[in-house]
Amino acid sequence: MSSLAQPLAESLVQSVDWLAIAPPTVAAAVALVVLVADLFVEENRKALLGWTSVAGLAASALLLLPLLDGDRSTFCLTGDPGVCSYTADRFTLVIQFLVLGGALLAALLSVTALKDAKKELPEGEFWFLLLSSAAGAALLPASRDLATLIVALEVASLPAFALVGLRFGDRKSSEAALKFFLSSVTATAVSLMGISFVYASTGTLYLTQIAERIQNVDGQLEILAQTGVVLTLVGFAFKTAAVPFHFWVPDTYVGAPLPVAAYLSVVGKAVGFTGLILVTVIALPSYADVWGPALAALAALTMTVGNVGALRQQATRAYSAVRLLAWSSVGQAGYLLVPIAAAAYSDDAERSIGSTVAYALMYAAVNLGAFAVAALVGRTKTLNRISDYRGLYARNPLSALILAFFLLCLAGLPPGIVGLFAKVTVFSAAVDAGLGWLAVVMAVNVVIALFYYLQWTALLFRGPEGEPVKHLVPAPVTATMALTGIVGIALSGAPQLILRFADTGLF
Repeated sequence: MSSLAQPLAESLVQSVDWLAIAPPTVAAAVALVVLVADLFVEENRKALLGWTSVAGLAASALLLLPLLDGDRSTFCLTGDPGVCSYTADRFTLVIQFLVLGGALLAALLSVTALKDAKKELPEGEFWFLLLSSAAGAALLPASRDLATLIVALEVASLPAFALVGLRFGDRKSSEAALKFFLSSVTATAVSLMGISFVYASTGTLYLTQIAERIQNVDGQLEILAQTGVVLTLVGFAFKTAAVPFHFWVPDTYVGAPLPVAAYLSVVGKAVGFTGLILVTVIALPSYADVWGPALAALAALTMTVGNVGALRQQATRAYSAVRLLAWSSVGQAGYLLVPIAAAAYSDDAERSIGSTVAYALMYAAVNLGAFAVAALVGRTKTLNRISDYRGLYARNPLSALILAFFLLCLAGLPPGIVGLFAKVTVFSAAVDAGLGWLAVVMAVNVVIALFYYLQWTALLFRGPEGEPVKHLVPAPVTATMALTGIVGIALSGAPQLILRFADTGLF
């Protein structure tokens, strides 16, 4: 009896590759350390929690380096070692770098924001929530089964709701958190319903097994499988803020602390798009005739509504600068959807996905930089209107030049060569896949976006109204602007590097 039980027990025990799971694990561990330390750290030394969190995120990002030597997998089926729940391949590492790097820069901005908030934001809870969300976001690209994917998605999302509404006594913040929460919960419910239908049809949650089995579903379960595919895609469309599931974005960005809005614009977007890529390209390639046209239509709608929304922002309206960045974020989501849609029609799906990843890397660097300058201006101009940026060059020449560079990158104009290169990459992905009409829609939207990006850029160099007041730039904000500026300038000098880095190795 005991001799039979021993092999059975051994077959149920899985070895864990601790190095493979180190990046999200370290972020989660530091989150717990910060939460407990908050109970014992004196009020006047709470800043230590922030710097501990920054160090934890930096350590998590550095732990990606030992994983570059080859693919690693863990939590695999004992009967089939090739089917695993966690895989640290090239795609995973690139997205984890984007997520942890974005969270690190948002954390640097948060150090100053918490100091300026004067106890309106509880520091221990803030850092715990930010690190927890970053841990979930870092787990998601490595997920290779639907259960782990949804858990990672919710670990990334749930703390973000609280971060948006964390400011004490702020009605605007509470309203933004409620809108964000309701839309995200709806998305999760729809996704879970779709996933349950897919599981009922295929009998598995592993992405590679779903790809094999869903092609040979029993005739009686075919409608169930098709419904599951559609519902799963709709759920992830919510997460990516694709139109018509974008309504929460502007109010959420305005109501959230500015570093949290920056975090959501980059890390939150990366989470949604990564999940969408894993579900469509790995789990459901046989349904490309369903998700390809659907994502192409969503891409066209999203970029158009986002850019028109940004175009309509009035310079003197309260929080118009943040609202413009929010609507611009929706428009950029449309560009990011284009190569994923193209993967359904292309003979080289990996190249198409690489275009999305390359664009996401460019967008992450320049958008976080733009938010850093917005955070700087917001320290003295609390309403953060576009008109508040008039004459910024006279008050702080370096900040104005950096913001102008970032806006030109987002517009795709020189000297922001990396933005132009990323847009051309996405454009060529659509053309190569035979989606000429989508390429035309994208070209029209790029022209629309030029107007509001250039209008804001020109305002920076106009004469200031009244005597210019110098901006005192805190060291963390300076570091964020410097890091993003260096990355943007380096990639503009050698834009081909971004494509090499974004080589996903997903297949």
